[in-house]
Amino acid sequence: MSTESPTNNAYMVPDGVLIGHLTPGTAAWEEARTGLTVTATEIAAVVGLSPWMSRFTLWHKKAGLQTPPFEMTPAIEWGSRLEDAVALKWEEEHPGKLAAPAGTWQHRDREWQRATPDRLIYPQPAVEFEIPDSAEELLEVKTSPFGDEWGPDGDPDGVPIHYRCQVMWQMDTLGLKRTRFAVLIGGWDYREYTVDYDEAEAKILRDAAETFLNDVRDGNRPPIDGADDTYKTIRVQPDHFDDIDVEIPAEDADRYHAAQAAAKAATAELTAAKGLVLDHIGPGRRAVVGERRIAYRIAKPDGTTKSLTPYKQKDAA
Repeated sequence: MSTESPTNNAYMVPDGVLIGHLTPGTAAWEEARTGLTVTATEIAAVVGLSPWMSRFTLWHKKAGLQTPPFEMTPAIEWGSRLEDAVALKWEEEHPGKLAAPAGTWQHRDREWQRATPDRLIYPQPAVEFEIPDSAEELLEVKTSPFGDEWGPDGDPDGVPIHYRCQVMWQMDTLGLKRTRFAVLIGGWDYREYTVDYDEAEAKILRDAAETFLNDVRDGNRPPIDGADDTYKTIRVQPDHFDDIDVEIPAEDADRYHAAQAAAKAATAELTAAKGLVLDHIGPGRRAVVGERRIAYRIAKPDGTTKSLTPYKQKDAA
């Protein structure tokens, strides 16, 4: 057992090389995530499964082109603030285990494969401040306002697919075989999940990442998709304004007009459908059909409706 700090100990994991304990938002942190690399938070975008970043936007980022600036949302801010508290709860639930900050890593043989797990799990040292020579597992800490995308506590299939991609990449980068999840939902509902390493699944992600990086090198831009993130990336591409007419394909113009008309019709239909559901709820809280939850009402202090929010299809099914 070693008394070296986690930062200096280069032998904590089988396959990873520690780059450092980098502060998010700093130049060093940005440098470790840019260029022709793929991080654990980016791999879901590579395979088209990220709810936050499209493959189109990630391609522009890796190609050194303009992308929308990072936005510190309340969810991100509070997730960061609560990480230590949730990790401490996990330690309390697992006596004999220590969950230490992990730092940023790259694979020993694939320098482009990088990951920044939340915590490395060690056996609790017998002597205070003593760090074991090797980590056993990873701990990923998450917070969620409602938890609609998470399954029941302990459900092996309860982890959202984009987070599964993330931790599979982390395990593949560091050479560890299991990730524990500690999840706080709604500020009070604490849940745990486990994801084990799957070599076949990891290879699918590696192959997709290598193909993606080759597309960046070769200038093969992904097609434009319907993600809001993609549209934001397109909006930041021009760096000047020319007051000129630009000829576009007729089929693209027709598609634009058809989508505008469909959106107008869909908006009207959605408003009518929301009115029906809200009228049924009245002063109640939730609309249900048998065991299926449809939507819930958030009320103002005077009892009138502030908003009507649908339950996600996963929970509604």
